[in-house]
Amino acid sequence: MKLSKSPWVLHYDGSSCNGCDLEILDSTTPVYDVERFGVVNTGNPKHADIFLITGGINAQNAPVVKQLYSQMPDPKVVVAVGICACDGGVFKDCYNILGGVNKVIPVDIYVPGCAVKPEAVIDGLRKAAELLDQKQKQMKKKRAAARKEG
Repeated sequence: MKLSKSPWVLHYDGSSCNGCDLEILDSTTPVYDVERFGVVNTGNPKHADIFLITGGINAQNAPVVKQLYSQMPDPKVVVAVGICACDGGVFKDCYNILGGVNKVIPVDIYVPGCAVKPEAVIDGLRKAAELLDQKQKQMKKKRAAARKEG
C-alpha cells in the first residue's frame, strides 16, 4: 500500500458497549501495529482525514457526530466499525437508537462484526486510506480544471 500521506484518524464512540473500541485500541498495540501504515490517531477533527465511529446513533450523539463530521477538512472518509455502527446492531429496535451512522452522515467503509477483530479494523483503515488517496487526486483534478477555466 503506497500512500501520498499518513492518514490521521478521529475515533468516536457513539453508543457502543466498548467491545469494538477495545479492539480498535488493540489494533494500535505492537501485536497489530496499525501505525506501521502511517496511521496517526488524533483527537482534533480539524486534523483528521478518517472518521472512525463505533456504536449506534441516538438522539443525543447525532448532533455531535454531525458537528465532528462538519469540522473535518475535505476530503474525508467515514468508517463505521462494528455492526452497531453499520445498522444499529442488536440495539436497532431500542427506543433510543436511530440506527447506524449512515442515518446522520454518509459512510464510505463498513466494517461489520461484534466485536470486530483488530485485523478487520486494520483492513478497514487500509481501504479508507486508499479511498482517501483517490478522493485527494479527484480534488486536485477539479482544482486544476477550475484554474484553467478561470
